[in-house]
Amino acid sequence: MFNYSRRPTSEVHIGAVPLGGNNPIRLQSMTNTSTQDTVACVEQAKRIADAGGEYVRLTTQGVKEAENLREINASLRSQGYMVPLIADVHFNPKVADVAALYAEKVRINPGNYSKELEEIREHFTPFLNICRENHTAIRIGVNHGSLSDRIMSRYGDTAEGMVESCMEFLRICKEEDFTDVVISIKASNTVVMVRTVRLLAAVMDKEGMNFPLHLGVTEAGEGEDGRIKSALGIGALLA
Repeated sequence: MFNYSRRPTSEVHIGAVPLGGNNPIRLQSMTNTSTQDTVACVEQAKRIADAGGEYVRLTTQGVKEAENLREINASLRSQGYMVPLIADVHFNPKVADVAALYAEKVRINPGNYSKELEEIREHFTPFLNICRENHTAIRIGVNHGSLSDRIMSRYGDTAEGMVESCMEFLRICKEEDFTDVVISIKASNTVVMVRTVRLLAAVMDKEGMNFPLHLGVTEAGEGEDGRIKSALGIGALLA
């Protein structure tokens, strides 16, 4: 007989909707609007919340988009929507510093930090301090297709490289006693994704970490094919 046992994780505070610990699995969706368009973002965020989405993620390419999160957040709150906003910072780590002032959670990509580890620490630690001061959670989001040159040169295009890319940042979080951390480690290939997430969980267990996981399949696509691909990748890890 199959016995299901949920992996114990720490609780992460994301606005008024905590994640991990004894909380239920949460649902997140993402807008496809320009984050400089306040009205469009607010309307999509409301639709997501009305459909049962518990977090709304917005792409945050630059400082202007990061600063406009304040207006989007204020408009939603004024209309009675308390859904937490998540800033998805893609390319510029400095944008994350601004986004952390206005979003409930900020996603960063370790692949954007291509420097040596000590230099990463010098830039990442001040960001953690901003998040701590503003009660902002973070997601360390590793993508198979955007590993840093430094990681690629040492590990190649491997699951081990993806895991180490994530662990470098988690170790800094642990040293700085920053605990509001969620992790994602994604690939468009569901076999690679499942193997890598399981490897990451094993490495975290070995190093005494229990951060909760955000699950998703990169570029899963739309329609029936997208649902099948997501079901295979996410379902295998939830089982």
